[in-house]
Amino acid sequence: MTNYKFKRTIIGQFSHGTDLLEELTQLVQKEDIRSGRIHGIGATTHAIVAYYDQNTKKYNSMEFTGGMEILNLTGNVSIRDGKPFVHVHLLLGDPNGKVFGGHLMPGTKLWASEVIIDEFEGEELVRGQDEKTGLFLWKTGKLT
Repeated sequence: MTNYKFKRTIIGQFSHGTDLLEELTQLVQKEDIRSGRIHGIGATTHAIVAYYDQNTKKYNSMEFTGGMEILNLTGNVSIRDGKPFVHVHLLLGDPNGKVFGGHLMPGTKLWASEVIIDEFEGEELVRGQDEKTGLFLWKTGKLT
């Protein structure tokens, strides 16, 4: 287990029509945020999220056209292949109150957004491929 301290918090919004994952990735790389936490809310005009199938070890995408509320955007920043990497899950609500969620994928276009990124000081969380799951998980920061 590693202890972390808050270094800084970045609060802002991304422009209407931009790709959420692309904007988050560009921001953390530009600011060289190597460990952090991401939160947010907003709305999309088009969303793509994925579910990781544990049997096939592949992501299955779900696409949502039209307006959706971002009820919760939560994730983290760590290091993958030597550079800051964004891992985010998204919870979406449709006009009928149905909720859908999954792993944020490229192609999710914003209507509006409010994002908070907390940067941490401490040991870098480095990702590597895990043989059991097939996922790129933290190789550092083990709790047990």
